[in-house]
Amino acid sequence: MGKEYTLQEALALAIRAEKDSMDFYRKALSVATNERAKKVFELLANEEVEHLKSFFEHYKGTEFGDFKSCIDSPVNVKNPTYVKLMKAIDDKVVEQKALELALIEEKECIGQYTQLAQGVVDPGVRSVFERVVKETQRHYDLIESEYAHIMGMVHESDQDTFVRE
Repeated sequence: MGKEYTLQEALALAIRAEKDSMDFYRKALSVATNERAKKVFELLANEEVEHLKSFFEHYKGTEFGDFKSCIDSPVNVKNPTYVKLMKAIDDKVVEQKALELALIEEKECIGQYTQLAQGVVDPGVRSVFERVVKETQRHYDLIESEYAHIMGMVHESDQDTFVRE
């Protein structure tokens, strides 16, 4: 059985995860060369900021400072996903690897937030987690689509063409 979290512990976990994701996407954006991938990373980074804002509206702790301090705080360079991104930059496979890492990260967030939402009693906060689960699933779908494009796979917009032939 998983750990039971208090509301504030759940929010702190979510804030850490969203901050790490935002930093990851901002770094991926800064090193990407593919214009479509850059747009995807920028969109995702901006949406992570919105998730952070949603969680901060309910968070009562002080460990992150205020919202702006949290956004501007240094990157957690020990975050395993960030470490793998830095290695991908060194290996010159940025877009592909960043998208692969993002798929894994978003899938883990969906699971974590789903579990946290089930344990939250406050309906307002539960709805924040549930909304972020839906948005994170949308992120996953967007990343998966861009990954297919980068890898030269059949894109969903081209499926009708290939099915008819």
